[in-house]
Amino acid sequence: MNRLTAFLFPGQGAQYTGMAMDLIESDAVKLLFDTASKAIGKDIKELLQSDADTLKRTDISQPAITAANLAAASYLSEKGFGFSVCAGFSLGEYAALTCAGVIRVPECFYLVTARGEIMQKAADRLREKSVNGGDGVSDSPGMAAVTGLSPEQAEKLIAKWEKEGLKDLYAANINSPKQLVISGTAAALAEAEIRFKEAGAKRVIRLQVAGPFHSPLMADAANEFASFLEEVPFRDPVIPVFSNVTGKRITSGEEAKKLALLHITHPVRWVEEEAAIAAFGIEVCFETGPGRVLQGLWKDSGSEKPVFAAGTTEDISKLGENV
Repeated sequence: MNRLTAFLFPGQGAQYTGMAMDLIESDAVKLLFDTASKAIGKDIKELLQSDADTLKRTDISQPAITAANLAAASYLSEKGFGFSVCAGFSLGEYAALTCAGVIRVPECFYLVTARGEIMQKAADRLREKSVNGGDGVSDSPGMAAVTGLSPEQAEKLIAKWEKEGLKDLYAANINSPKQLVISGTAAALAEAEIRFKEAGAKRVIRLQVAGPFHSPLMADAANEFASFLEEVPFRDPVIPVFSNVTGKRITSGEEAKKLALLHITHPVRWVEEEAAIAAFGIEVCFETGPGRVLQGLWKDSGSEKPVFAAGTTEDISKLGENV
C-alpha cells in the first residue's frame, strides 16, 4: 500500500473487556505483550480481560489501552500496512510517540503505568474531598461532554462564567466542531450543566471517567509525574507525530517531553490536530486500537479523507477491500 497513511490511536473510554485478545495470533503481538508484562510487572493479558468496572480505573485502563493500541499497530505492520504519520487522542498519544520512535516500548509502558497510578490517586483525593463536602455536594469531580454548541461558544461561556465567580470548570477536550468536553469539580459540573442548557446546548453528558483530566485540577498529578518523565530519554521523532497540547507536529524529543508533562493539565486540541494531519497530505487514516470514536470525530471535522477501523482482526481483514 503506497497511500500516505495516518495511524490514529484512541484514548480512555474506548476500552472494552477482551480488547486486542484476538490479535494475539500474531508473533509480533505476543512479543509486545511479553515486553509490556515485564515492564509493568503484571500480565498484560489479564488487564485486557478485566471487567468493565475495573477497566474504568485509569491505573488499569492506561496500560491496557496502550497495549491494545500498540497491538493493533504491530498486527497491521505484520500484515503489510505501514504508516507515514501518527497521532493519538489523549492517552493514545503515548502509542503514537512509541510508533514515532520518541520512546521505546518498555519505556512507554513504564510511563503509562506510572501515569495511570498517579492520576488515579489524584482523582481519588479529589473525589474524597468532594464526598466529604469540600465542594458542597456529594458527588465526584470528573468530565462531561457538551453538544449543540461550538467549542468556541463553550469556551467563551466558560471564560465569562469564571469572571462571574464560577470556579474549577475547564475546557478539556476540543473534540469536534460539534462537541467539547469539560472537566471540573462536582459543584462546577452541576452548575455548568444548568448554564450550558440555558445557553442552548442540546445535551450535557457526564462521562464515565475517574477524574477531571486535562485540567489544572490534575496539577498535583503532573508534579508527581515529572520525576518519572525525567528518567526516560525522549528521542527526536523518526515519523511525523502530532501533539494534543499544541495541535501541531512535534519537532524534537525535547519538545515531546515538555508536552508530555503539560498533557496532564492542558486540553486536548483534537480539532486543530486533525487539521494539521489533514494538511500534511494524508490520504487515509486507520483508527489503530479499540472502538470507533475517532472515526466519528474525523467525520465531524469535515474532512473527506476516509478513516477505517483497524483494532480487530476482523477490521484489519477488511482493509484490503477498502484501501
